[in-house]
Amino acid sequence: MNIEEINHLAKLSGLALDPHQTKQVSKELENILSLVAELQSVDTTGVEPLFHPIAVIESLSQGLRPDVVSEDNNRTKNMLSAPISHEGLYLVPKVIE
Repeated sequence: MNIEEINHLAKLSGLALDPHQTKQVSKELENILSLVAELQSVDTTGVEPLFHPIAVIESLSQGLRPDVVSEDNNRTKNMLSAPISHEGLYLVPKVIE
């Protein structure tokens, strides 16, 4: 990235960079962009994406609990605390015109 692009990004980000900081940021961004380019060059054909990075590490992965109802339906009891309700729904004042 050139200095003009760095200054433009700094302005969009609301940052005030002096010339020394601009050169330092330029070097850091070049390092980041070269790492991204290196990652993009890896052939991932046939590699199934992971839903989470630690999913393949047995000792770190978390098992999922069964999705079953574990509590009674307390709607009637919970609705007693509502100042105003209608047909099992909480009624609240309108806040947006």
